[in-house]
Amino acid sequence: MSASCARLPTLLALSTLESLAVLSPNQLSSLQHIFPADRLHLDAATCERYGQDWTRYTTPQAAAIVFPVSIDEVQAVVRWANVHGVGIVPSGGRTGLSGGAVATQGEIVVSMDRMNCMDGFDPLARTVRCQAGVVTAALQQFAADHGLYYPVDFASSGSSQIGGNIATNAGGIRVVRYGMTREWVAGLTVVTGSGDVLECNLGLTKNNTGYDFRHLFIGSEGTLGLVVAATMRLTDPPPFTTVLLLALPGLADIMAVFHAFRSALTLQAFEFFSDLALTHVLAAEQSAAPLAERQPFYVLLELETVTPLQDEAVLQVFADCMAQGWVCDGVIAQSQQQAKALWRLREGISAAITPYTPYKNDISVVLSRLPEFVARLQGLLARDYPDFEVLWYGHIGDGNLHINVLKPASWALADFRHACEQVNEQVFALVAEFAGSMSAEHGVGLLKRDYLGVTRSAADIALMRGVKAVFDPNDIMNPGKLLQLDGSDT
Repeated sequence: MSASCARLPTLLALSTLESLAVLSPNQLSSLQHIFPADRLHLDAATCERYGQDWTRYTTPQAAAIVFPVSIDEVQAVVRWANVHGVGIVPSGGRTGLSGGAVATQGEIVVSMDRMNCMDGFDPLARTVRCQAGVVTAALQQFAADHGLYYPVDFASSGSSQIGGNIATNAGGIRVVRYGMTREWVAGLTVVTGSGDVLECNLGLTKNNTGYDFRHLFIGSEGTLGLVVAATMRLTDPPPFTTVLLLALPGLADIMAVFHAFRSALTLQAFEFFSDLALTHVLAAEQSAAPLAERQPFYVLLELETVTPLQDEAVLQVFADCMAQGWVCDGVIAQSQQQAKALWRLREGISAAITPYTPYKNDISVVLSRLPEFVARLQGLLARDYPDFEVLWYGHIGDGNLHINVLKPASWALADFRHACEQVNEQVFALVAEFAGSMSAEHGVGLLKRDYLGVTRSAADIALMRGVKAVFDPNDIMNPGKLLQLDGSDT
C-alpha cells in the first residue's frame, strides 16, 4: 500500500481533500472504527479513480472509498450511512457506460475489490458461490477448470465484476444463445438500504414461496441495496463452433443474413459493426484489414458445427447470401487463433473509441421490427449528426444496437454532450414509437435517467419508487441514479 493511500490523521485528511466532499470529524472518526487504515482511502487520486466508471461526463466528488472484506463490514457501512445521511455508491470493475457508478455528491464509494472469493462449488447442481468482487473472467476460468462453462461474456470480462454484472443485468455477445445475467443467478445475498441481509432463493432450482426478491435486485443498479454474494449457475461447454466474418453492403441486409443462418444452424453469437468501427480498431491495434475490400458493415457469427453436415450447411448458407447480394465477401476462421483474431475486431471497439469520449446510445426493439426501425434511425442520424462521426455496432441478433457519436477534438465536452442530448429526443421518440427500450443492457444510471419515461410509464416509475422506499427508506443507495432524486420523473 502506497503512502498516498494510507489513512491520514483526521485534521490532515480534512485539510488535503481539495475539490472533494469532506466528511465531518465525527463522521470520519466513526467510519474509522469500521475500516482499518489500509481499507479507508481519502486521498484525491483514489477518490477520483474509484469515483467514476467508463463515462467521463461528470466530475467525481467522492468523500471516501472503503474496501469491505465481509458482509458484516458492508452492513456496518450501510448502517453508518443511514445514521449520518451520507449516500453510498457501489463500485465493481467500474466498466459501466451510463454513469451508474459515479460519485458526484460526496458519497462513500463501497468497492467490492477485496470481496473476491469463490467457494461452495456444487458439481451436481453445477453452481458456485461468488463474492461480489469476483471478476467475470475468473468465474469463466473456474468453470472451464471444472469442465463447465459460464456463458455471459463481453469485452470487459477481464475487469468487470459479478456484483456489477448482476446489478446491471449484463448481457454481452452470447445473449442470443444464453440470455442475460439474470438467467444464471441461482441465489443472491444482498445488504438492503436499511442494512438488513437478505438471502434470496438460496440457490434452489424450485422455490415457489412468493415474491422472489432476487429478481428485484438484479438490474436495480445498486439503488435498493448492495449485492455481496451470488450463487451462479454453470452449464456444459458449447460444442465445436465456427466463426465467420461477413462483409455486407448495407444495414438492411443484416437481418436477412441473420434469418438465413438461424434457420439452418444454431447461433452462439451474431454481432455487427460498421466500417468506421473497424477502422478505429485496426488503427488502435495496428492490425491489417481482414478482407481485401472494405464494405459499409460487417457481421460476426459464431455457429455450432459438430457434424460435417453442419459444416456443409455453413458454406451453403454463405453461398446463398452471396447469391442474394446480402453478403459481398467473408472469411471463415480455420483455427482457434484465427477465431480469436476475428473476435478482436468486435470486442476491441469500445476500447479503441474511448479516447474520443463517445456519447453512447444503447437501444433495442423486437427483432421483427428491426429492419424498419434501422432504416428510420439511419436517416435520422444522417440528418441530425452531419458533422459527427457515428459508429454503429452491437448485439443485433437480440435486437440491441449501440450507437456511438465521437466527440470532435475541437469541441468542448459540455457542448458536445448538449448537442447529443438534443438529438436524443428524436432518437428516443423513435424508440418509443417502436415500443423499444432506451437502455438494452448498459442500464440507466445517471446519463439515461432523465429518459426513463421513454420505456417505462408513469405508473411503472411510481411503483419503482415505492419499491425503493421499502428497501432503501432513507434514499442512501446510489442516490440520483435510475430515478430522479426530486421525484420529477413520476
